[in-house]
Amino acid sequence: MDNSEIIENATSSMEKSISALKSELQKVRTGRASASLLDDVKVDAYGSLMSLNSVASISTPEPRLIVVNPYDKGQIPSIEKAILTAGIGLTPTNDSKVIRLPVPALSEE
Repeated sequence: MDNSEIIENATSSMEKSISALKSELQKVRTGRASASLLDDVKVDAYGSLMSLNSVASISTPEPRLIVVNPYDKGQIPSIEKAILTAGIGLTPTNDSKVIRLPVPALSEE
């Protein structure tokens, strides 16, 4: 390997690392609602595990609220179960049309 290949490989690796760090930092709870908190949630829908983004639209209409609007209203129980088991610390509530996830304020800890 010559120097240019080593530099190119190192640059590529560093860019991937920075991209991964940015992705992880978007998921940090800051006391403000962010749809990226739900990126890793997998829902058991239609006989397979699917990402939450593929079975519902996710929005943040208020600074402390995430709203999940399922495309198929019959999937609400499985979406709630997936959110609860994802370990993100949010408790879903539903009104049989949408799922609301209030994001609590951060404590001093």
